[in-house]
Parts: sequence; C-alpha cells; structure tokens
Amino acid sequence: MSPLFPVRSIYWRVLLALVAVCAVLAVELWQRPGLPPAAVAARPVSQPPAKLAHLAVVSKGEIPMPSGMAAAHASSLLPMPISHAAAMTVFWFSGDRESGPNVQIAASQYVRATQLWSPARFVVNRFVMGEQLGHGLRRLGNPVAWMDGMGRVNLFVVATGWGGWAASRVLHLRQSSDGNGLAELAFEPVRVLPLSWLWNTSFLVRNAALQLEDGGMVLPVHFELGIKYPMALRFDADGSYRGMVRMSQRPYLLQPTLVAQSPLVWLAYMRDQRPQGKIGVAQTTNGGHHWTDLADLALDNPDASVAALGAASSQMLLAHNSSIESRGTLDLSTSTDGHSWTLVKTLERGSFDDEFSYPALAWADGSLWISYTVDRKRIAWQRMAPGTARAGGKP
Repeated sequence: MSPLFPVRSIYWRVLLALVAVCAVLAVELWQRPGLPPAAVAARPVSQPPAKLAHLAVVSKGEIPMPSGMAAAHASSLLPMPISHAAAMTVFWFSGDRESGPNVQIAASQYVRATQLWSPARFVVNRFVMGEQLGHGLRRLGNPVAWMDGMGRVNLFVVATGWGGWAASRVLHLRQSSDGNGLAELAFEPVRVLPLSWLWNTSFLVRNAALQLEDGGMVLPVHFELGIKYPMALRFDADGSYRGMVRMSQRPYLLQPTLVAQSPLVWLAYMRDQRPQGKIGVAQTTNGGHHWTDLADLALDNPDASVAALGAASSQMLLAHNSSIESRGTLDLSTSTDGHSWTLVKTLERGSFDDEFSYPALAWADGSLWISYTVDRKRIAWQRMAPGTARAGGKP
C-alpha cells in the first residue's frame, strides 16, 4: 500500500465532511421560512396614551420569591386581559444560584382585587420539560412571555444541554392548562426554535415581543457564540414561527428590545458589549423586513440589558443602567424621536457593587409596570402612573 494512501484517505474524508456540512446548511437555509414581504407586513399595536414625562410611582416593592430560593434573575412582564382576575403576570428564573441544578421558571400574578402579588410558584421544571422533549436540559433561564391570538400564554426560554449560555437554544413552550390563573397555569413544549444549522445553538432570548395588529408578534433574540448580533423572529397569531431576519451587522450588540415609532417604523435598542459602550440602535421602515444600523445613543451602557416601550403620540420609554462601569444605577428615560432621551426618574441608585439589572416594561390598567433584578437575589417592581405620587403603596 502506498504511504500516501492514509493521507489521501484523511483528505477525502475531510472533504466529504465539508461537503456534507455545506449540504445540510444549504437545505436548512432553503427550508427556513422567510419574513413576509414589506408590502404586507403587519402593524404593531400602539399602547394606550400617557403623559410619559410626568410619571410618578404609585406602588413598589419586591415580588414574592419561591420558598427557600436564594437567586432570581431576568423577569418578564405579561399584561393580562381586562377580564382576568390578575392585571399582570411576571415570570423569572429562580434557584439556589444562576445555572444551578434546581433552577426553574417561577411566576406570580398581581391580583386586581387585593392589589397584591400572589405567592410565587414554579411553572416550568427542567426535568419534566426534558422528559417531554426527549432529551435532557442542563440550564433554564431568561423566560419571555407572550399571549397569542387564541389567548394562550407562550413562554420562550433559554435552555442548554452541555456547555454554557453561549451554547443555548430557544425553547418555545405553550400553555397546556385550560386557564391561565396562576394556580392552574402549566406549559408543554412546542419545539426548539429552528434558528441555526449548528443544532440551533447559541441563540438566546431576553426581551419582550413586539405585538402586531394581526395577532402575531416579532420576538427579538440574539446570537452569542464568539461574535454577537441581534435577530428578529416573526410569529403568526397562533404562535407558529414564520422566519427570521438579522437586525444589525455590528458584531458586539446583543439582547435587543423593540419599540414601534409608527405601524411600520420600529427601533431596536441593544446592549453593547464593548468597553465604554453606548446603547446601540437599528431601525426598520418597512415592518421588520429590512433593518439598518443607526448611530449609537448618547447614553452609556455598561454591558447591560435595556428595555424599551412605545406608547401613543410617538412617546417612548427606556429603562437602562446609566453608569459606564456599574449596574448600580437604573434610570427611566423618555423620548419622542427615539434618539434624544430625557431622564424621567432614577429608579434605583446604589453603590458601585450593587446591581439593578435586566429591566422589563409593560403597560396595563393605565399604568407603567417595571420589574428588574436586584443583586441576582430577588425581583423588584414599580408601578407608575401620570399624576402625583401618593404616599406608601402596597409592596
């Protein structure tokens, strides 16, 4: 046998492997559904009008934790229908520590009759969900909630097998219980979202979906394996995934949050992972079909998640950490053009080592609701409304 044969054999094996990988990638890209044409893009639903520059805190406190849990992070707010007993449902992940084996997705509801948060309970268990999926889950995190056109609560959760957060996949869960009161709320897996040819890994979700007039939504996610970049996922009213599009060409932006300036003009604000970073911005003028990078905001970003919310009359709100080196200050700012921002209120101000992070914003019952992580140990909330703050407020 020629001594070159083993070398040639290895060469052909590598070549065949590369061809196979390219073929899989080509098939995956060909089968992946695309976004609808701009001419028929659905329109985002506007929030109720409010004088956003004159919001005042009417109540605040901490959301109840599951018994015995020492860690909490990454809350997501879901406004409930006006006929529901609860005004708001909040989801987050909780356990002994972040990435710990007992981390689950917790939830609580703000009951309209009592004006209090209900005791928290776990609604997603990684072992049960792994059995239903047919493969194990090592970590759960970053739940994002959305109510589809049929009134079902959907959860999009970061889930990992082996590897860290950069090897995550986005798991789509859907309400399996008849009702969505906290006592009965339960979920079943729909599927791992088909976002990447490499086993759908390294995509993560963090911020709220942008609701559309057709009952569907756009879910912001990001890729995080080496480089970082944001993506927008399109879903129909029944929760079916319809396609994806990249929102920025810059390789250091992640955790996008979406806000609508008008039915077809939307902005994405993003966390900047660079030292001395600013809040990154991208824009679409055709309902999410194409996106263009814009100049950064003048607001500092200490490699931290931000949350945006739009209301009527082109008013926008942004919750963000304003110190370049720390998450110890959390601010709420407002804008009418999406580029120049004015401070409404400092929500929290602590020391350099304090952390008030991962804010979430929602509008319900004539009020702005804000939730955020405190020192990775608990979830705090504030409720703000136009007018003068009243003393006290139920925690």
